Amino acid sequence: MAQIGYTLMCEQTPARQLVEDAAAAERAGFDYEIISDHYFPWLEEMGHSPYAWSVLGAVAARTQRVPLMTYVTCPIMRYHPAVVAQKAATMGALSEGRFTLGLGAGENLNEHVLGRGWPPVNIRHEMLGEAVEIIQALFGGEYVSYRGDHYTVDSAKLYDLPDEPIPIGLAASGPQSVDLAAEYGDVLIAVDADPGLVERFNACGGKGKPVYGQVGICYDTDVEAAKERAHRLWRWFAADWKVLAELPGPVNFASYAKFVRPDDVAKQVPCGPDPEPVIEAVKKFTDAGFTHVALVQIGAAHQHDFLTWSEKELLPPLRTL
Repeated sequence: MAQIGYTLMCEQTPARQLVEDAAAAERAGFDYEIISDHYFPWLEEMGHSPYAWSVLGAVAARTQRVPLMTYVTCPIMRYHPAVVAQKAATMGALSEGRFTLGLGAGENLNEHVLGRGWPPVNIRHEMLGEAVEIIQALFGGEYVSYRGDHYTVDSAKLYDLPDEPIPIGLAASGPQSVDLAAEYGDVLIAVDADPGLVERFNACGGKGKPVYGQVGICYDTDVEAAKERAHRLWRWFAADWKVLAELPGPVNFASYAKFVRPDDVAKQVPCGPDPEPVIEAVKKFTDAGFTHVALVQIGAAHQHDFLTWSEKELLPPLRTL
């Protein structure tokens, strides 16, 4: 049976509401919760981007049962990997072992703020590999010194670690990143329901490890209102990862999405009150070998209605997948 998660989408929701939504999603019966970690929203209309790690601390205090996960944190520029290790260790302790550290090679959208430029993808993967080595070493609880091609650590040690090791998930979109996830990760994270990614992950050493995906939906009792909202807030998603990772700001995403129509978004995003299209979208992931699928409800003002609908009409049939 697939685990069904709830997404705390920082780019569309104020910080205090994220915490309230997290508690409500746990009550509604979601199996786990993930949170995005951005400096910017993809579009100005989304309107928010609070610091995910502060929100996570509050969510850990307000929830009791659900596992929590970053989806995903980039440890290669905006954060030094030694600092990511400390943040993750603290979250593991605060949540009493409910935290998984999801990592990825990042987006120009969030990392360019340091003014250091945006490396090509092969360099980003090199940096991510070194970052994971540093984080894993620090999770061991001993002093760590490290000198790589991209990072240096001078006699660092974490003093507050959870009782159980923190799992590390790695986001992948192609062969190079899948191989990295199989080598370093406890979890594979992917956006597309691509069975080839799962097959390669399994063949390279990931067999038996969890595989996480995500499905965007737009629940509303009015189908046309759902389509309008999905287009207004989610039209950026029409791009594939090679575009998403490179654009530097919301204005660039808006320019890219200028000719994306509401019907184009509705082909990718189930819109309206019928659970069947959502079930079919999730089934594509479970059929591809994914063990966990998180839902993203588009629109901050509609989370309460979505959670009520999910508890009564959506989660029961999803449990059968």
